[in-house]
Amino acid sequence: MGAGFGIHPTPAAAFDPQRLRQSMQQQYGQAGLSVLEEWFSLLQQLQNKDVQAQLRGVNDFFNRRIRWIDDIQVWGQEDYWATPLEAMGKGQGDCEDYSIAKYITLKQLGVTSRYLRMIYVRARIGRSQITQAHMVLGYYSAPDAEPLVLDNIVPSITPASQRTDLDPLFSFNSDGLWAGGSSESRADPLARLSRWRSVIERMQTQGFL
Repeated sequence: MGAGFGIHPTPAAAFDPQRLRQSMQQQYGQAGLSVLEEWFSLLQQLQNKDVQAQLRGVNDFFNRRIRWIDDIQVWGQEDYWATPLEAMGKGQGDCEDYSIAKYITLKQLGVTSRYLRMIYVRARIGRSQITQAHMVLGYYSAPDAEPLVLDNIVPSITPASQRTDLDPLFSFNSDGLWAGGSSESRADPLARLSRWRSVIERMQTQGFL
């Protein structure tokens, strides 16, 4: 299917399994630990697969194991971005939590940030003109390529051009922040997005980075 769809030779991102287990045990007990062990198994199963298999496996894993619940019900806050450990531990989350968990998991599999961006969109609801803020994960085979969209609402991974219900606003990853359809980063995401900075700091404490 073209460039960018082979096996990425990049080493997987570093994480500390023991510290992750300890963090999960302390915060979410045995139930959370069981899901974390499933996540470790997923990483082993997908480690040497091609990118298409990795995208499908990661997308399905989180879409099936996290139940969509609004932040105010899960965290008592209007807009809380959870770490993958928190999302797996709770088993609940909203669109940002799915996207962040998929992004971090694919990075653990060796898919570097240059291929991945979290995309903020306005999503149209059904056939109406009503829209709501939403986040998806995009996989880019090249910086200016049309992304494949990993979403918690639509289970199949589809090219962005087929998602006419989504209007992109901006995208970001660990290395940059892009406005609209620009192929050039406009800002440091850690400086501009305080919630993303908070996620990174908590992941470091939990043993992800």
